Amino acid sequence: MIRNSLRLFLLAIFMTTPPALAENLEVQVVTGGVWALVGPHEQRSASNLANNATFGVVATGDGVVLIDAGGSWKGAEEIHAAIGSLTDEPVKFVINSGGQDHRWLGNGYWKLQGAKIIASARAVDDQAERQSMQLSMLKQLLGDALSGTEPSQADIVFEDAYSFELGGMTFEIVQPGTAHTPGDSFVWLKAKDTVFAGDIVFVERLLGVLPQSNAKSWIAAFETMAALNPAHVVPGHGHATGMQQARVDTYDYLVNLREKIAQHIDAGGDMIGSVGVDQTAFSGLDQFDLLSKRNAQQVYSEMEWE
Repeated sequence: MIRNSLRLFLLAIFMTTPPALAENLEVQVVTGGVWALVGPHEQRSASNLANNATFGVVATGDGVVLIDAGGSWKGAEEIHAAIGSLTDEPVKFVINSGGQDHRWLGNGYWKLQGAKIIASARAVDDQAERQSMQLSMLKQLLGDALSGTEPSQADIVFEDAYSFELGGMTFEIVQPGTAHTPGDSFVWLKAKDTVFAGDIVFVERLLGVLPQSNAKSWIAAFETMAALNPAHVVPGHGHATGMQQARVDTYDYLVNLREKIAQHIDAGGDMIGSVGVDQTAFSGLDQFDLLSKRNAQQVYSEMEWE
């Protein structure tokens, strides 16, 4: 009884202490048995191993489910080390939430550990289409830290939705349409009232609207996820949070940008002038100066012929 009481006491201390640091990944408790591994906001580099994103970890009692594989072989190793500080359970499944490099380029490492990789068909197509570009970019940014990284595709590929059980918990994966990338998916874990949103949600830093993104569809994808009304949101970038911050930093930004670009187009404005639309309400987000003007031009290109 004394031993059990001590374990409970230590667990209570762990749950209330500030998040720990595991190399470049901040370990954040989300709820019981669920953690976010929060990477830095800055550009990919040899020091962060292309793990400049947020990853989800769930210990089920029968094994770990990891959301997103890491941006490189060494990045996956770093994630594995962080998981090892939390639980002795092996990683059984790795879900690729999309086509960005940090979502999937660590797949080869996890397959070697015996994990099964799951991804949407659209994510797999996006990964295959952009892998050469991604690896070339990472070679420039990571140098020798990219060693060992080879593209490896998912073992289980689904179209619109897929679910599986582990440790008595059901993981529901939904691919609601193009968001940051064409194959972005979210993972709903009802037992923990938690959604792993992947790149459908960015918090604390400004999201990026890429050539392969679609801001209008992204808004709809967010709405599909938000309909679950989760207590906990593990975003693709930034700390785990609730729906209020997720909505402000992602949904409200996208809605505002489309509204401002629509006004700009109606006034006869061109793409060059689109960079001047007012986004200052979101200037407090990290990476605002780097991304806001690019986002405006990309959304202009989407909306010009709507």
